[in-house]
Amino acid sequence: MKKIYKLFKIILIKDVIKNFFDGNNNIIYAIESSDWSIRWDGLQITHVIRNNNLAKADFRTTSVGLKNKIIHFGSINTFINKDGLRKIHKSNKIILTWFHVSPNDDRVKYIPELNQKIDLVHAACNTTKQELIKLGLYKDKIVVIPLGIDLKIFKQYSQVKKNKLKQNLNLPKNKIIIGSFQKDGNGWGDGLEPKLIKGPDIFCDCVERLAKKYDIHVLLTGPARGYVKNRLEKAGIDYTHKYLQSYLNIVKYYNCLDLYLITSRVEGGPKAILESWATGVPIVSAKIGMATDIIRNNENGILVDVCDVNGLVNGAIKILNNKELKNKLIKNSLEDVKNFNWSVIGNKYYSKLYSDLL
Repeated sequence: MKKIYKLFKIILIKDVIKNFFDGNNNIIYAIESSDWSIRWDGLQITHVIRNNNLAKADFRTTSVGLKNKIIHFGSINTFINKDGLRKIHKSNKIILTWFHVSPNDDRVKYIPELNQKIDLVHAACNTTKQELIKLGLYKDKIVVIPLGIDLKIFKQYSQVKKNKLKQNLNLPKNKIIIGSFQKDGNGWGDGLEPKLIKGPDIFCDCVERLAKKYDIHVLLTGPARGYVKNRLEKAGIDYTHKYLQSYLNIVKYYNCLDLYLITSRVEGGPKAILESWATGVPIVSAKIGMATDIIRNNENGILVDVCDVNGLVNGAIKILNNKELKNKLIKNSLEDVKNFNWSVIGNKYYSKLYSDLL
């Protein structure tokens, strides 16, 4: 862990130096150095903008030293800290991505100040937009653009390749493999205390019910999964947990799944919707975040109410028992996910967020 923090510090120092001498880029996407998801967004968005010659853009781990730029803070954590809003040179124009509003989030108290100091707020779903409006954020400052995915990387493998993958990863051949790829424990340790907005308790409730009817194996990735692992062990349910060093490795893990469950209470995305679609994995999801915007019930996924364990379990049973339905969901999702390729979504970022501020 000390080596990782040392590496992050080196990257931070290098980015500060870049910022002070940056006379080329018009757009800077600010990321958290430890968050692979936000980093990947920044990489993809700026790549599309540069590749299409729309503007000069790059991503950085800090905004210190930047002047006369459009700075897009890729998450609420990159712009609001324990001391309040980050101090940004007045020559910059500011965009903030706010993925979801957490219960009892102390940062909502800064909304009046945000109304005065930022140019635009980006949300990935209409649920977040409506929540922010209720909390007092100016409606005309909010732009909804969904998350994107790289379809050159995320793709469905052949059955032969899937079987070989399972063998290489020591996964069972004849069990139903259900996936959960997220961080759902509080902190960065073992994660024994559940992060309830991610719904690890609901996920375990569902899997325990399904394990009474089917031979289940649970495939987990992500840090801080201690709560889920403890629950599975107590229930006698087999599982495999891999903490992936590279985000891109997750593609082969999706291709080992028979089903993905999204059991969160609050989300802005999640990316798991698009990742499952692109890899041909049927999903059952709570009505959260982007799910309510893009999932068509019984067409490209199954939607149920938040915290509805019965609905999630029954949705999973429908898929596992009905091959025709399963194939329809996969076929439609593979087609629908094309609308979320980064080549499409990146252009929306430019046209809806950046172009008028340049």
